[in-house]
Amino acid sequence: MESPMCLVENANGELRVVPEAIQYLQGLNQDVVVAAVVGMYRTGKSYLMNKLAGKRNGFALGATIQSKTKGIWMWCIPHPVKTAHTLVLLDTEGLGDVEKGDSKNDAWIFCLAILLSSTLVYNSRGTIDNQALEHLQYVTELTDRIKVKSSSAASSPDEEEEGDDAEYVQLFPNFVWAVRDFTLLLEINGRNVSEDEYLEHALELKKGGGLKNTMYNLPRECIRKYFPSRRCFVFPTPTTPDKMPHLDSMDENDLCGSFLTVANTFCSFILQTSRVKTVKGGRRVTGRMLGYLVNSYVSTIAKGHVPCLENAVLAMAQIENQAAVDEGLAEYREGMEKVKALFPLDMDHISAYHLRSDHQATQVFMKRSFKDEKGDYLKALAEAISELYADLLVKNEEASETKCKALLEQLSTSIANNITKGMYAAPGGYELYCNHHDNLVAQYRAEPKKGVRAEEILDQFLRDKSQEKNSILQADKKLTENEKKIYEEKEKRALAEQAIKMEKEKQEQLEKQIQDSERSHQENICLLEAKMAQEAKDKQQELEKAIDSKLQEQEKMMTKGFSEKEAAMKEEIEHLKEASNNAEEQSHRVREIARGIIEGISSGIANYYSYRKAREQRKAVVFKESAKYSTAKLKSGAVGNTSDMERKQN
Repeated sequence: MESPMCLVENANGELRVVPEAIQYLQGLNQDVVVAAVVGMYRTGKSYLMNKLAGKRNGFALGATIQSKTKGIWMWCIPHPVKTAHTLVLLDTEGLGDVEKGDSKNDAWIFCLAILLSSTLVYNSRGTIDNQALEHLQYVTELTDRIKVKSSSAASSPDEEEEGDDAEYVQLFPNFVWAVRDFTLLLEINGRNVSEDEYLEHALELKKGGGLKNTMYNLPRECIRKYFPSRRCFVFPTPTTPDKMPHLDSMDENDLCGSFLTVANTFCSFILQTSRVKTVKGGRRVTGRMLGYLVNSYVSTIAKGHVPCLENAVLAMAQIENQAAVDEGLAEYREGMEKVKALFPLDMDHISAYHLRSDHQATQVFMKRSFKDEKGDYLKALAEAISELYADLLVKNEEASETKCKALLEQLSTSIANNITKGMYAAPGGYELYCNHHDNLVAQYRAEPKKGVRAEEILDQFLRDKSQEKNSILQADKKLTENEKKIYEEKEKRALAEQAIKMEKEKQEQLEKQIQDSERSHQENICLLEAKMAQEAKDKQQELEKAIDSKLQEQEKMMTKGFSEKEAAMKEEIEHLKEASNNAEEQSHRVREIARGIIEGISSGIANYYSYRKAREQRKAVVFKESAKYSTAKLKSGAVGNTSDMERKQN
């Protein structure tokens, strides 16, 4: 992206997404690191964003008292530090714009910055004093404007609030306070302090009750509670007051050296430590997914509702999972497209192509899908692949039939010509016909790559020619009536044996399909198991990080003597630990869960194959019994004449 573009417009107090920006995000398949800046208007937020982008110009700085940035502007660039990642910079409309005078609108801008970012930079000017903290009033309204769970996910409002307080920590961005035009000494009670210590000192709570202390503590408590991971940078004034309006056009060499040092340290910290944007469950967000979230959140706000993280993720999961099914199916189609040109194929070859394409399709699906906890979308993919494979099997059978019939027609041309010429009408013609016929069958069987219906088409051909063969037999005056009966029985036995070969061919093909299904079943279990294990690991890490940050905050509070806060924090930590234990327990049951999902998907296909197998086995038994009957009849009815016939043939 060469320059920033508006992501969310703010027109007359109404927020709406910019379709072109969403379209751009839809084309980003890389994971995104999202850094957003918020703060009072005309405090130099845009300069920091341009600095992070490594550009002098980009986001509008403005040189007047009027706010230049309206809504939320976005700049997507290749991440300077993380390979194959995109850095998304969000510059937000200044809070407290006197021309706008709409604190509710400001609150939604602030909330969107939190919802969309993985690092939130709060930009202020002067010092971190009570006034600066009061400007952060929006942080005290977060629980009223952002919900973690849907109302149906909690059995009671109290349970929902308790769970939300603990889960905000997992889902909220890292917090960085950038103090601009700082002119004081970093010194507290005569002791030099770091920038972070300065921030922690400003966030200290006052002991005792009363409305005054409660109001003083409220924004500080909210920052401590919802942003346990926080840093501070203090920037000296970059240049003289008369040159400040031209900051965007000034050469860096003309800026204050100490300012540049802090700015470079700030940028290095943001680029090195900002994590990939994630949603509930630890799922890493791509640019495409970020576009879904922007649409979902802004649409919800426009309707006058409170954005819910869980609902947004579920809606995004449905879109992503359906897209994962479509991508997986496209991958299978592409993999099998080249197979069509090779038809007809035997079962081993088409099966090998199918298994490879099926495996690749499932891998593509697994890479994109998430929260498919019941396996509904994986089942949809498996069923769609089965339908495509069945269609390919039919086409392969048709190609085999076409080739086999054409081959038999070609090979039987000379016999047809001989019949026309009357060659087999003379005495001994039947024996000559049989020789030519046997030679035709031998040539047919020697022909390679006939496909899966070779024996079946041959069976049909032999049965079709049976009447022709019998007519020549009956017309052969060289043979006695008894000899003709022997030949008739022999022909019946040959046809029965060919029918058995045909059924054996079908059964072997069916066995191969069943084996393929089982092999695919096992491979999918492994793929799903690996995916579920990774999702469980991501969730576990997310929870452990939240627990660790809460424990650190608890220790700080205890050190400062706020023991009355211990019970509430302990309850939040216990809630997180319980969730962590549940996640760990689920990770141990991953294979069991994965197997259950895959077995549910495979049961319908397996039942179909079992039915077909039993049907083919019954047919094979019938043909075998028929062959036995023909053989027995031949032996009992013609045994006395066999020797005479053999002498004549010799």
